[in-house]
Amino acid sequence: MNDISPDKVFVPLELHGIRLEALAPHHAPGLRAAATDGELWNLRVTSVPEPDQVDQYIFKGIEMRPARFAFAVIDVASGEVLGTTSYHDVVPSIGRLEIGYTWYAKRCQRSHVNTTCKLLLLAHAFEALGCALVGFRTDNFNHASQTAIERLGAKKDGVLRHHALRRDGTVRDTVMYSITRGEWPEIAAHLRYKLAQRPVAALPCAGGEGTAAGTEEAPC
Repeated sequence: MNDISPDKVFVPLELHGIRLEALAPHHAPGLRAAATDGELWNLRVTSVPEPDQVDQYIFKGIEMRPARFAFAVIDVASGEVLGTTSYHDVVPSIGRLEIGYTWYAKRCQRSHVNTTCKLLLLAHAFEALGCALVGFRTDNFNHASQTAIERLGAKKDGVLRHHALRRDGTVRDTVMYSITRGEWPEIAAHLRYKLAQRPVAALPCAGGEGTAAGTEEAPC
């Protein structure tokens, strides 16, 4: 993983009706609608942008390359933007990156979307980009996120105390997790099994009733 560039990261990634593509300015209306579904910016333990901040959020995601590569999460059937996720804290010299800045429209919660995205991103990281380790991080009070990361099979590495500011000005502890390349084959088999056991149903239409508020995994 000595060389990582947009043309290597942003290749066609699609599975179970979900496509990941480079986050770009034209995704702004769809990302704004996704954030509005559930008013996700009101969640204290995430950093989902308010509707009038979406353009800047996208610009920052592009500007941060090559330390961060931001993706739009697309429903192939409708073309709707369901949310976003990223590779971040990319360290090519040691083959390490993290997956985070992940959030979805409320209606996508507890669907196949998050597991599908994680399978796509992890497979690409380990099998194409040559990563030795993929990390995850989340707020110490985002218990839903911690549960979702642990369900992937990631190991808890520890807690960084007094680590980062929340949007409300308080300082959070950050819970760190990781998956190593040696652990990936078993975890890949587990994720594929989970998806096979859950029928891939059509997602509710925009504006329909969601199943759970918040994000499956908090942005970092």
